[in-house]
Amino acid sequence: MRKITALFFLIVITTTAFAQKQKSTDDKRFAGLDTAFARVLKDWKAAGFAVAVVEKDKVVYAKGFGYRDVENKIPATANTLFAIGSCTKAFTASLIGMLSKDDKVDIDKPVRAYLPELKFYNDEMNDHITLRDMMCHRTGLPRHDYSWYYFSTQSRDSIMQRIAYMEPSAGLREKWQYNNFMFFLQGVVTEKLTGQSWEDNIKEKIFKPLGMDSATVSIDEMQKHGDIAVGYGLKNDSIIKKLDYYHIDAMAPAGSINSSVNDMAKWVTTWINGGKYNGKELLPASYINQAMSSQMVISGALPSKEKPDLYMANYGFGWMLSSYKGHYRVEHGGNIDGFSASTSFFPSDSIGIIVLCNQDGSSVPSIVRNLIADRMLGLKYFDWETDLRSAVVKAKAAAKDAEKAKTTTAKKETKPTHELKDYEGLYSNKGYGTFEVVLKNDSLFALPGKHTWWLKHLQYDIFMPVEKDKEGNLDTSENSDPLQFNMNVSGDIESVDINFEPSLKPIAFSKTPKGKEITKEELQQYEGEYDLSGTAIKVYLKGEKTLYLFVPGQPEYELVPVDKDKFSIKILKGFTVQFNRDDKKEVNELLSIQPNGTFKATKKKK
Repeated sequence: MRKITALFFLIVITTTAFAQKQKSTDDKRFAGLDTAFARVLKDWKAAGFAVAVVEKDKVVYAKGFGYRDVENKIPATANTLFAIGSCTKAFTASLIGMLSKDDKVDIDKPVRAYLPELKFYNDEMNDHITLRDMMCHRTGLPRHDYSWYYFSTQSRDSIMQRIAYMEPSAGLREKWQYNNFMFFLQGVVTEKLTGQSWEDNIKEKIFKPLGMDSATVSIDEMQKHGDIAVGYGLKNDSIIKKLDYYHIDAMAPAGSINSSVNDMAKWVTTWINGGKYNGKELLPASYINQAMSSQMVISGALPSKEKPDLYMANYGFGWMLSSYKGHYRVEHGGNIDGFSASTSFFPSDSIGIIVLCNQDGSSVPSIVRNLIADRMLGLKYFDWETDLRSAVVKAKAAAKDAEKAKTTTAKKETKPTHELKDYEGLYSNKGYGTFEVVLKNDSLFALPGKHTWWLKHLQYDIFMPVEKDKEGNLDTSENSDPLQFNMNVSGDIESVDINFEPSLKPIAFSKTPKGKEITKEELQQYEGEYDLSGTAIKVYLKGEKTLYLFVPGQPEYELVPVDKDKFSIKILKGFTVQFNRDDKKEVNELLSIQPNGTFKATKKKK
């Protein structure tokens, strides 16, 4: 099971590095950077990255390093498109800022005034959550990221409906908790108020005025461009491995923009200059001031002994705020499959830095950003590359020691309570989605979205999900949380609990049998009238492939074929119907298997 986290730390080894001389400069502040960045690529085994530096209203440095395509040895350039992930959030929040200036929205009104169809988990949230709360991550909702990551959909209505079933882990405005769904909703608000898609709003209101001509809002659009980066991850902390692009689909407002550092430089220039680009206002000054001012405390973030000049961790609107060696820094990172990013600027110093990298969960953007910041701000040299690498090595060693010291409480030599085929079926949660569990040979597999998990048995009805890639390799390096299957009072497997959200109890997915293919002729064998202690039960076919059961005084029940001569009742959990046959292989009785017992009905002869 893939872990989704805000920060990623990886140990890596060697690679070939080179710099493209795309924007030559005699500025001494950048002397020797090519060598420093070659070292970063080598030590972190990154495929490539691009960086741009803005000073006031000019791009003073822009280059690519390493490869945008490792297999074909195609270099990265300052015009190469990378997925920027959550750096998208500042764009989405800015659309709300524009609407606010035009008095089309009040960010301090409950958001349901603009989206009445939106429902949260409880009435307090329904009545009081505002756009401001959503823009600075203080709604009380934790991430619930697996809902969109594993159960992706192109339907924004479908995604919005899930939010009603997402449990909060804190009170409203009680604490800062990062939540992608709240930025998705901001995109939906812009669609509702403007009558056009979030994608068109971004293009018309931001990309076009800034001349961000190559930037795109989807992977499909990016792939039509000539100069695009391939995304990569690391296998066994050493082998560069190509990853598939992740199509964010309906969740696009939270992180789907793809851009080059040259185009992102135009965006950052706008922020440095108070919302203006080439002398024209793009973003309202009142919004700019709020967006890069503290709206919510992320954490105390006190200075440490080792780095006393780094402290504060607050959040504005789509921006993280901190104090960097006496300089006010506005920044946001981005991570999505195969890509990492950092967009930052120092408003009091009129300096901006963009780093886009085609490595999954990489530390490269942070290292490069800090190396350049020290030079641009005239600060004493600090070896950020070695410092972070040492911290990662130490963290890896500590994790390894902890793993060795960990003891298992698993009961040895236990077996699942049921035959493996009894775990097969569709498992659904209204806040997440539906996945299937299938039996192949002698193993169970779960299929959430485009992923495949081998379910390794631990004890009783508890299994460990192990990610299986397209080549069929199992990733045993992931420390995943186990899945626990549960029984109903009839003794049937009825649900599975998955620890998708660490701040809450495990998420429960209810099981429904997956209907097996069965012909009309086969279904006709079950039709007829059955006597249950004087009550006539009817079984009949509707259409070509749907069997129904009717008991006088009750609604008709659709029967779903789940096994040989066995059906589940579609709308009743724990209720099944088993048909039995006589010596001539003809159906002669019906068993109604219920939580309170099993009842036999004899088929009447025609």
